Amino acid sequence: MDLSRRVFVASAATLAVTAGLPALPATAADPDLSRIPVTPDDTPADLVRKASQVRPTARQTAWQALERTAFLHFGVNTFTGLEWGTGDEDPNVFQPTGLDTDQWARALRDGGFRLAILTVKHHDGFVLYPSRYTDHTVGSSSWRDGHGDVLRSFADSMRRYGLKVGVYLSPADENQYLHGVYANGSARSARTIPTLVDGDSRSPSRFLTLDATDYGAHMLNTLYEVLTEYGPVDEVWFDGAQGHIPPDKVENYDWDSWYTLVRTLAPDASIAVTGPDVRWVGNEGGLAREDEWSVLPVKENQYGRTDWALSYDTADEGSRAALVTAQPKTDYLQWWPAECDVSIRDGWFYHADQQPKSVDDLTEIYFGSVGRNAVLLLNVPPDTDGLLHATDVVRLREFRERVDRELPADLTRGARRSVTPGGVTVDLGRELDVDRVRLAEDIRFGQQVESLVVEAYTAGAWSPVATAGTVGASRILRLTEPVRARRWRVRVTAARAGVRIAEFGLYRSSV
Repeated sequence: MDLSRRVFVASAATLAVTAGLPALPATAADPDLSRIPVTPDDTPADLVRKASQVRPTARQTAWQALERTAFLHFGVNTFTGLEWGTGDEDPNVFQPTGLDTDQWARALRDGGFRLAILTVKHHDGFVLYPSRYTDHTVGSSSWRDGHGDVLRSFADSMRRYGLKVGVYLSPADENQYLHGVYANGSARSARTIPTLVDGDSRSPSRFLTLDATDYGAHMLNTLYEVLTEYGPVDEVWFDGAQGHIPPDKVENYDWDSWYTLVRTLAPDASIAVTGPDVRWVGNEGGLAREDEWSVLPVKENQYGRTDWALSYDTADEGSRAALVTAQPKTDYLQWWPAECDVSIRDGWFYHADQQPKSVDDLTEIYFGSVGRNAVLLLNVPPDTDGLLHATDVVRLREFRERVDRELPADLTRGARRSVTPGGVTVDLGRELDVDRVRLAEDIRFGQQVESLVVEAYTAGAWSPVATAGTVGASRILRLTEPVRARRWRVRVTAARAGVRIAEFGLYRSSV
């Protein structure tokens, strides 16, 4: 499958389907419409109208087109066998003597991935580059005589092989907690970022003044290093877990200042998962909801943190009923699409006694994430040599080959299309077997479809072959058995406002 076709760039190819509803303005997405305030006086009709007006930002549109992204959990845990570290590890335990980030990049590229996120700092606080602000780093290890820099190698390799770069920095930091910086009770005050240290050779072109606690300033300085010294960053990933830090000691993080710094230094980067651009889907199994909305009711707390108005694991996050249920706690309706994280192995860090998931399992995850209006984030942990294990590399290639067989050439290429009120019809020119249907809205104009039916013209009449609820950026429907027909159509049976169908693709899998 040609992934380039999944990027929404050609409005001329977009099919407008109004279904008797008011047409949307013929303009591209307005970044100012990514969140719309909700008031207690809004009626259910007001909520639906506002939801229909929410638009993604350009960075969110680009992010949703990625489809498959990769996670690389790597750090001291790789060598201690833990999933959550303790913060007091001896840096010398980190010894990836065969580190080859080009091997990572090749394997991910060949596996169909387009962005990779490295755990630059997990909950233990160990940093994968030589930071000025902590000694708990690769620079304190004897590995490469203290001159190692995993982040540098990672970023250079990903770009060399055409992948975008993402960074994970855990808000929790057990090392800083042990050293009395994290949760030390310091008040928020104006901090100068970057905070220059003794022997600092930097001459920043600008300094930022941001409110932060002592630990908040530590995070700001860490972010500043990462976002100014390693080239363009396309995703900044903030976890929500707190490691082993006692619940009553967890800081109220300086989210507003952290977001401001990222927006200033990396304006094109999506901020996930504790962030305003991308949300966690709510599980670590890689599966989205059957009907996954990108427009959600949200609230703000803890210095500007974007949070669910409903619980993160609510089965229905964005339907008309959900909007009404959430209204008392809702500050905004916001474009907040789902990212589905899952590990290729049972753990997030490498463990020699674990094996990767089967191709069948990964394929089900693909259809349950990318096929349901979400982006798949698959973790592939480097081993103690600093390599992706050979078994995982083979599995990634097999996974891509399987997806390519599930969705080979689109049978509608070159076919005649016609648009009628409420639907799109495709004439393939001859009868062909179809068992996969791929749909997409032009999300630059919002997410509008609430229900639809796909029909084939057989035996002199239109017959339903599949139904669905939401569409969004990507919806893939698998038919229980192939259907042979020349003419096909999709009919939108319910929508919030005028619909723009960006893709109506038909496929015959070769599996």
